[in-house]
Amino acid sequence: MTRKAIIVSLLIAVLVGVVLVGFSQIFNAEQDSFSVSISNGDSAKPPSMMSLNEKPRSLKPISFTDAEGSDLDLSHWRGKFVLLNIWATWCAPCREEMPTLDSLQQQLGRPDFEVVALSIDRAGVGVIEKFFEEIGIKHLGIYVDQTTKVSTDLGAYGIPTTLLISPEGLELGRLAGPAVWDSPEMISYLRALISQKEKEN
Repeated sequence: MTRKAIIVSLLIAVLVGVVLVGFSQIFNAEQDSFSVSISNGDSAKPPSMMSLNEKPRSLKPISFTDAEGSDLDLSHWRGKFVLLNIWATWCAPCREEMPTLDSLQQQLGRPDFEVVALSIDRAGVGVIEKFFEEIGIKHLGIYVDQTTKVSTDLGAYGIPTTLLISPEGLELGRLAGPAVWDSPEMISYLRALISQKEKEN
């Protein structure tokens, strides 16, 4: 190999080394920055069981009634985070997860958060009251849409389907299927959301 070829090879090796070191520093800086934002920020890791939207989505207007037959819609909870659970007493997975929703409401129910368990039982309030009494539900309100139109309007084609709704009435995410709603992961995430909103106010 000639002297010129050796010099060229050395220069190429040095340049490659400089580029690799530069990329390594950039990557490490990004990793450090990510770690700091997670450890020092208010936001918790989103729960693995729920699919969160990249951007909040608007929802079609829906209407339903409470235990007394009064008409309601989601604007009744404007200013709160709402976990809207669409369910029915004849749905076995719905029945199984209901105690965890009741527990979640007991732990986090406050001016900034509420679990809204919305039944689509055509039989109405009576069967819901009986079911709640049977399994000891004490912290959830009774809401029902006997027309089942809510399911279509929200694109909830199977139950249970649960939507996380922002204080502005926008869908943040949803889960089609049952879950353990009072899990440490979910409670930690919701507490972080509530805390962040309280600081903004």
